[in-house]
Amino acid sequence: MFAAINIFLTGGMVGAGQQLFTTTGANTWVCPLGVTSVSVVCVGGGGGGNTYPYGGESLDYGGGGGALAYVNNISVMPGTSYTVTVGAGGASGSTTASNGGSSSFGSTVVAGGGSGANGLQGGAGGTVTTGTGGAGGYGGNTSGFGDSGSGGGGGAGGYSGTGGSGSEGSNNNANSGTGGAGGGGGFYAGTGGLGGGGVGVLGQGSSGAAGSGTQGQGGSGGSGGSILRAGAIYGGGAGGSGNGANGAVRIIWAGNSGITRAFPSTNTGNL
Repeated sequence: MFAAINIFLTGGMVGAGQQLFTTTGANTWVCPLGVTSVSVVCVGGGGGGNTYPYGGESLDYGGGGGALAYVNNISVMPGTSYTVTVGAGGASGSTTASNGGSSSFGSTVVAGGGSGANGLQGGAGGTVTTGTGGAGGYGGNTSGFGDSGSGGGGGAGGYSGTGGSGSEGSNNNANSGTGGAGGGGGFYAGTGGLGGGGVGVLGQGSSGAAGSGTQGQGGSGGSGGSILRAGAIYGGGAGGSGNGANGAVRIIWAGNSGITRAFPSTNTGNL
């Protein structure tokens, strides 16, 4: 009898489900009836790049990639509202670019945004504040005054490692991501460095490769993420003079379906 009453109060039989948040700023998630435990992954926004005037030249620097953080088996109460915050990508700036915003599920899961380029320095990657995951990669600098290019953006963090760092101007030294992170952005002479790879939120996949500086390629995405060229998928840092990619928050639950759903890769796709 007590079991029957409990099923009635929590909404009866409830299957597996998920919800993705990509609208930047504060959002509200209402826990469905019958759901008492969730797993959450957050990706912080990528930092913006800058164009810095120096001695009559324009020197561009890349923004840092956003971090990825996840926590499994979070206790929740059916019918209760929870605050979900999605970090916006940082905007470009003439000398100082904006930082990417942090993404979070309350205070239980927090992934920091990448720093924007500041003066003559590329932005630092975002860090994991609360949870498990990887930091974002650093944005690239120019390699020296007098060249016409700029640093690439840092890759987003991965489920078990960091994003790749963006390459320096006139060098082909971007780094691949590790543990599913987005690859570092490449450099392209005369047009500004391209963005770091973004990361996906459907669970861990392969690491992202570095972009080629000689060919002006953005870093490839890790774990299903995309190359950041024009606001692609989540958390990639901007190449010099560009905007960082927005973050995301994804919540998954098993309900009473009898399966297990847990990051980084146990039934984390859409069910």
